[in-house]
Amino acid sequence: MEQTLLLFRTLFLTGCGVAGWYIARIVEGWSEQPWLGAFLGLALGLGVILADRLMKGISLRAFSSATFGLILGCVLATLVLASGLFKHVSEDMEWVIRLVIYLVFGYLGTMLALRSNRDEFSLIIPYVRLMRSRPADFTWILDTSAIIDGRIADLCKSGYVEGTLVVPRFVLKELQDLGESPDSARRQKGRRGLDLLNELRALPNLEMSVHESDENAASNEARYLHLASLYQARLVTTNYNLGRIAEIQKVRVLNVHQLAGALRIPLIAGERLMLRLIREGKDPHQGVGFLADGTMLVVNHAREMIGREIEVVITSSIMTSAGRMAFGELASSHAENLR
Repeated sequence: MEQTLLLFRTLFLTGCGVAGWYIARIVEGWSEQPWLGAFLGLALGLGVILADRLMKGISLRAFSSATFGLILGCVLATLVLASGLFKHVSEDMEWVIRLVIYLVFGYLGTMLALRSNRDEFSLIIPYVRLMRSRPADFTWILDTSAIIDGRIADLCKSGYVEGTLVVPRFVLKELQDLGESPDSARRQKGRRGLDLLNELRALPNLEMSVHESDENAASNEARYLHLASLYQARLVTTNYNLGRIAEIQKVRVLNVHQLAGALRIPLIAGERLMLRLIREGKDPHQGVGFLADGTMLVVNHAREMIGREIEVVITSSIMTSAGRMAFGELASSHAENLR
């Protein structure tokens, strides 16, 4: 992308220089110094490129708001001048007053428009409120991990995720490659992801579109971030590292793992519950079981209880990048049985 922009800027500068040289050739008094016209053309082109660089952080939405504010300010300035307040001043003074009024009202209108949101614009333009309620205003970029995970479908069906789901073309290619993989586990993931996309496409509260991503991006992560910035959308993922990189670049992220963790019932130290141990823990004396929400619970001195449902007392819990993990001890009754 940067190379394309550099090429266009070079061509633009060259065109400005050639245009300046040609204009100087045909203008009386400048025909003997066409190089001066070329220099002025290059200077003008550099000024335009500098203005373009300064406007790099301005979005099309901000530009349209500023234009609306400028038009509104100019209309108000015209009304003030048409009132006849300055009809008795001299022509020279009238020109100065007109210039000042247009500059002041244009500036104030632009600043007010830039500081206003669309709900405030709806006081003047009711259609803006209608556009605000359109689902397309809420855009979500799905990455491969979120599609394969599958829980995004439940969020969409519940109504918590509405609007437009954008699926990059390379994600479909990844899912297709997974679905054709000779490995059965990978093939199942790919086909499940494609089935989930077809299921999401049929939901009435969602629109789905496929975006042709930037092929010049160095990695898929860069493509995700570029799309999220382009659409001003949230990135839906289960990839912890991708989520952290997106947050650093000020891209809004919905991490399905973190959302599931936030919705889990808190485990309080001293709480008692029934748990079936299914395997050994990291240490030889430990037994491991899983709660209904998927939380792994490590029980000390419970190896001999593996395969049985026992009463456990929660001692602590921690949050890791992979999810929540809890630790517990055998309840007194089971501990006495072991003795």
